[in-house]
Amino acid sequence: MKRMDRMMAIVMALQQRAETAQSLADKLEVSKRTVLRDMQALSEMGVPLYAVSGPGGGYRLMEGYRLAPLQLTADESLTLLIALEGMTKYSNGPFQQARWTVADKIRSALPEQTLDEIAPWLAHIGLEVPDRRSRTPHLSALMKYAAEGTWLHVLYRSQNYRRYLDLRPVRVYAAHGFWYCEAYSHHHEETRTFRVDRIEEMAQLAAEEAAGLEARAARQESGGKGNASSGQAIRILAKLTYRGALQAEQDPDIGQLVRQTGDEEWEVGFDCPPSEWNWAIDFFFRLGMDAKVLEPRLLRDLLRQRAAELMERYDA
Repeated sequence: MKRMDRMMAIVMALQQRAETAQSLADKLEVSKRTVLRDMQALSEMGVPLYAVSGPGGGYRLMEGYRLAPLQLTADESLTLLIALEGMTKYSNGPFQQARWTVADKIRSALPEQTLDEIAPWLAHIGLEVPDRRSRTPHLSALMKYAAEGTWLHVLYRSQNYRRYLDLRPVRVYAAHGFWYCEAYSHHHEETRTFRVDRIEEMAQLAAEEAAGLEARAARQESGGKGNASSGQAIRILAKLTYRGALQAEQDPDIGQLVRQTGDEEWEVGFDCPPSEWNWAIDFFFRLGMDAKVLEPRLLRDLLRQRAAELMERYDA
């Protein structure tokens, strides 16, 4: 962060609350000495700072000092602050520093009347994000490579395998507390979704090798899928309880297909590619009594078989 941006962040933060030099240093990821130098520079520029000693003390701004207000409506302000609150719940994201400084900037620049108007809304509206403890050390680099369309050689740990894959990332997004990457996989010959926290190693492929993979991917995409996805899609239809519907709605691929068919009954129907057949078995088995597969008969039989295996495991 440039010094001027850092000094602006300090002023924005102090307009919201008292801060110690150490707390500012921790948030800005700089030394305490750097923060003290910035505070001295702000004082020399005429920013009215003062210090309060004792418990609960710290640096503050003189009452009434505010920066020029940002011209946002109440709805626009509410939209921004709710979205930012959701982002702060991704504890291992690439925006650790920016996520709180931008919220402070918005709050500091808004007129008090607007803040008073949206405060009751902020207290009762939010974006729910599950608390995950996963680590994503390659996330920032992956975002850069996705923007550039770079081919990567990664060590990926899936539910059943741990292997090297050649991927061309297309899109990185956050959902359900995790970070995901849509990428074309040379191994699978199709675009798949990968959990970013399961990428253990990542390296950029050499230009010559990447060019060869790009050419093969173009031929594959124009000529159809390979053996991994060959065959006709299988129609799946299932009844769901209220709890099952809530869980199915969270799936990024079939969530939009869930529909209510009665007072206490929901339904989901979709065409499942053969490459996703094992996923379908796992998905409906996890739903347990909150789902009842109506078709196909093969999926019903496989779920019955898995349930029998579970009963046998716990048979006294």
